[in-house]
Amino acid sequence: MIRIPLLVPRLGERWAELIELPFMVLASFLVARWLVRRFGLVTVMQCIGTGLPALLMMLSAELAVTLFQGQDLGDYLAGRDPVSGIAYLVSLLLFAAMPLLVRKHAVNRP
Repeated sequence: MIRIPLLVPRLGERWAELIELPFMVLASFLVARWLVRRFGLVTVMQCIGTGLPALLMMLSAELAVTLFQGQDLGDYLAGRDPVSGIAYLVSLLLFAAMPLLVRKHAVNRP
């Protein structure tokens, strides 16, 4: 809601995405920490069982929006900016791994 109407016209797609990514990773961290605490996710498999389906749902939603807009998947991937595209890929991997990354710290804190 902020990136496309406000940042892209002023900064371009690459910088808008790069500015947005830390906020998205922070949101992933906060939600993962809450999930780990709320549901007591303590084992590696529980965390993977949370992060991997979340990643699959995120990618499914992105694919659905892409196809709904009439864009071919190959064109969508080819049209990604190489710099922000790699950063986005890293953020997706962090998103999936976040429950695992926060589990020990989150479970040990009140």
